[in-house]
Amino acid sequence: MIRKFVGAVAATLAVLAGLWLMIAPFALGTQPEDADWTNTTQSEFFTGLGVAVAGLIGAICFALAIYEELVVRGLVAVRQRQAEPEPEPVPAAPQASSAELASLLAPLVEALREDMNNSGEHRRNGKAPLVGVEDNR
Repeated sequence: MIRKFVGAVAATLAVLAGLWLMIAPFALGTQPEDADWTNTTQSEFFTGLGVAVAGLIGAICFALAIYEELVVRGLVAVRQRQAEPEPEPVPAAPQASSAELASLLAPLVEALREDMNNSGEHRRNGKAPLVGVEDNR
């Protein structure tokens, strides 16, 4: 367990060292302002980037190893995902026969047929001409 902690600390220090290598040319003034990067700046920056990425990967791996060790020792309880209770099936509505549907829809069909036959008259559904509405006031 101690080795894993030492590894995590070393990996974290590597991340910090990589970040320092990336910003050192700018912080120390070795890179002239408003100029293209020199070969030295490019070398330090990209070397620092590689060290930081490797250190970050190492720190993540060591952190996962420490977590696994703590789970094995029983010091960390793993939370189990609670299965959501399955919804109770809703009973299906009784199927109506086509004869029942025809008897239910017959008044609607008759109302629509009357409306289509009376298309010349003023309608009460808001589509009457505005002049006719003014005359009725």
